[in-house]
Amino acid sequence: MSNGIYKVPAAVNEPVLNYAPGSPERSLLKKALAEARSRKADLPMHIGGKEIRTKKQVQIHPPHDIKHLLGHYHAGDASHVKMAIDAALRAKEQWASLPFEQRAAVFLKAADLLAGPYRYKINAATMLGQSKNAFQAEIDAACELIDFLRFNVQYMYEIYNQQPISSKGVWNRVEQRPLEGFVFALTPFNFTAIGGNLPTSAAMMGNTVVWKPSNTQIYSANVFMEVLKKAGLPDGVINMIYVSGPVAGDVIFSHPDFAGIHYTGSTEVFRNVWKTIGNNIHLYRSYPRIVGETGGKDFIIAHESADVNVLVAALARGAFEFQGQKCSAASRAYIPACLWKEVKKLLVKEVNSMKMGTTEDFSNFVNAVIDENSFNKITSYIDAAKKSKEVEIIAGGAYDKSKGYFIRPTLILAKNPLYVTMCEEIFGPVLTLYVYDEKKYLETLDLVNSTGTYALTGAVIARDRYAIEKASEKLVNAAGNFYINDKCTGAVVGQQPFGGSRASGTNDKAGSMINLLRWVSPRTIKETFVPAEDYRYPFLEE
Repeated sequence: MSNGIYKVPAAVNEPVLNYAPGSPERSLLKKALAEARSRKADLPMHIGGKEIRTKKQVQIHPPHDIKHLLGHYHAGDASHVKMAIDAALRAKEQWASLPFEQRAAVFLKAADLLAGPYRYKINAATMLGQSKNAFQAEIDAACELIDFLRFNVQYMYEIYNQQPISSKGVWNRVEQRPLEGFVFALTPFNFTAIGGNLPTSAAMMGNTVVWKPSNTQIYSANVFMEVLKKAGLPDGVINMIYVSGPVAGDVIFSHPDFAGIHYTGSTEVFRNVWKTIGNNIHLYRSYPRIVGETGGKDFIIAHESADVNVLVAALARGAFEFQGQKCSAASRAYIPACLWKEVKKLLVKEVNSMKMGTTEDFSNFVNAVIDENSFNKITSYIDAAKKSKEVEIIAGGAYDKSKGYFIRPTLILAKNPLYVTMCEEIFGPVLTLYVYDEKKYLETLDLVNSTGTYALTGAVIARDRYAIEKASEKLVNAAGNFYINDKCTGAVVGQQPFGGSRASGTNDKAGSMINLLRWVSPRTIKETFVPAEDYRYPFLEE
């Protein structure tokens, strides 16, 4: 064993490629798309380093081209959950005792593989499986996932280097132990990067993991699993299973070695998970870590001093990139009456100009929503709005699922600031706007703060510095990520650590050191060089 004290490479954000016409990356991505479409993928579960196939095969179709078959995955059952837990526990001791630089090397290599030979493969898989356009796939599946891996290695190094002071004759040390047991990573469909980060951030700190990706993200998750294997991740460190949430929960949340959950998904599911863990708390070897990022009803509020062009761009991008299927997407907006006429004219024009279609056609800004259930939920809000006297649809409102799950970007103008689409998370391309009296800016800030139960992201658009400060002050608890003169999406690893509070989660800030601290349990060690040999203290003497 080497006695070197190693520094890790300094993390920098991965440059975002632009995929402009004639660029080499555009050509390579189109080639990867054609290759992925030309073959039928057979996607096994990955447990203990083995590929597990079952008799239950589930087809995978692009959300924007539902008649095309991308392949199938092998669905598991409770026996596979148990198998994955056993594999994680078998791998635990050897992985946890591996020197940190050896663990770091695996994930740094994975980052370089994603930045190089796997960039177009994982982007293509995300475009086809999750219906993301080229740019959205690039900032997610390539850049953000690469950033998570590199920055988390740097944070791991910084955590291990944080040590207490020592007084004369004493050496105080802190070691960061992985949690005692296994970690469960339950990941969503909407970001390939989140799917990759949730299991790897825990594994990086010496934990072993059972990973259940969303069924609608399995296609790209498999590419990342391939990358991890090529990077040298030992068998059993991360075990990927395809089972329903309730099946996984029944086994995992009743297991004595369950040590923590890393979750991104709906608020309702997270609350049920928390409740189940609480009910089963007497079963566990230790108190499990519960880390979750859930929903949002994210806002943009404009002041009368706002630059209208900046506001319209923030609304258009913030609400409709990736069909509004970001937990951070702008979903409600508050526009001062004095700007409304101009804002309406420009925003409706921008929304109507958005081309919609397949991801393989790079001219499409909008693609399909993820599946039929999501399509039906989103369109139910649109249908209700068409019938309501409290709102008016001023753009969009059309939808069609004959070829794919397509919903036109929709703008709803609400007379009632507490209308349902101003309060409930929709998770689709629907933005509801409320026009307020510009003289009631402070009252409207209170309205923004008190509407709904979420507190994930929000933005203020203003040139007046006093208005910006007042928004920041009054909305201090309304958003874990707060943006000034920008859209409320697009957090970058290492720059804007991400997370929210209230019903939006535990705010453990993915993309920062804070998150990694949740996956370790510190042990303090005090060594005394010349220890006492008598119990008597000097004050006892006459």
